[in-house]
Amino acid sequence: MAKDVGEIFNLSGPFHLTSVDWGNPDHIRSILASFIQGVKIQQRNRKKGLEPHEFPASPWWTTFNFKLVDSLVDTDDNSIFGAIYELESLTCNAPKYVVAFRGTLLKKGTVLRDLKLDLNCVLNNLHKTSRFELAMRAVQNIVSRAGGATDVWLTGYSLGSAIALLAGKEMVKIGHPIRTYLFNPPFLSAGIERIINNDVLKQGIHFTISLLKAGLAIAMKGTSNPDEDFVRLSSWTPNLFVNRADLICCPYIAHFKVLKKLNDIGARTIGRLATRNSIRGLFSSATGNDDRGPLHLIPSAIVTTNLADFPNPLSAHGIKQWWDPSFHGISYKEVTDSHYVRLQSM
Repeated sequence: MAKDVGEIFNLSGPFHLTSVDWGNPDHIRSILASFIQGVKIQQRNRKKGLEPHEFPASPWWTTFNFKLVDSLVDTDDNSIFGAIYELESLTCNAPKYVVAFRGTLLKKGTVLRDLKLDLNCVLNNLHKTSRFELAMRAVQNIVSRAGGATDVWLTGYSLGSAIALLAGKEMVKIGHPIRTYLFNPPFLSAGIERIINNDVLKQGIHFTISLLKAGLAIAMKGTSNPDEDFVRLSSWTPNLFVNRADLICCPYIAHFKVLKKLNDIGARTIGRLATRNSIRGLFSSATGNDDRGPLHLIPSAIVTTNLADFPNPLSAHGIKQWWDPSFHGISYKEVTDSHYVRLQSM
């Protein structure tokens, strides 16, 4: 049986990490991306009816001293969409547990369900799906098992990052902020990046949309009653990994640049209102419909951008880039209410 070389750890994984430092952002990024790849390969094996020894997924986590505690299975299509990993022995700075969620799989048996969930993301209805309910229950259970959120990390890729982001938000609301790492998280904007190549023009459009959202928010809600849930989220700073050539996640780059510009000109109130509201959400609220706020909008984040050149958006959306030993990127801490701060070049 032919094997995909890209799924064999010893051929394409971060096997260069012979000594792991959990205080090193490069190592953390590579390992968590590997955990997500492990979920994908588990589903591949399940679909093909393979035994673990026939196409082992385990090197994607055992290499880093973790064991598989549980695989999360979607009751709708019987596919593995997530996994819970546990640290085998005490290691400095390492999490005790990691919950990882895979992205969309365009394969027979998963494609229809995954695309339906992608649509739910776009419609801001992911919280109503059974897959998210299963994911949320798993996260709550492992936090309870760990005795708190301190020893639990959350990670996901693409669709999985949307699930992880929503779960992270919900855990913050109940007083358990979880350290979260999101790879190629979808930014559910109007798709400006798909039709405009000029960066200055794109930023100008984002700026105009931000002003429009702030104006609508003031007209409909006023400014005296801040969104309590959004304020609570200010204590939580997830890690976002984005590629400037990836049409799914690159709007985050322009989004935070616009917020910085608003801060620079003394328009922080506008920035806050634009960050916590979507135009669709404002109209939903005005018409009495339930709106939980736009999934992709958060008050702060540590954003790592891959600066390498990619031939096309499809390759720029791949998970493998995040464990590439030649990775070249830059990280910023992006905060709605203040200037962004450059953290490091890599």
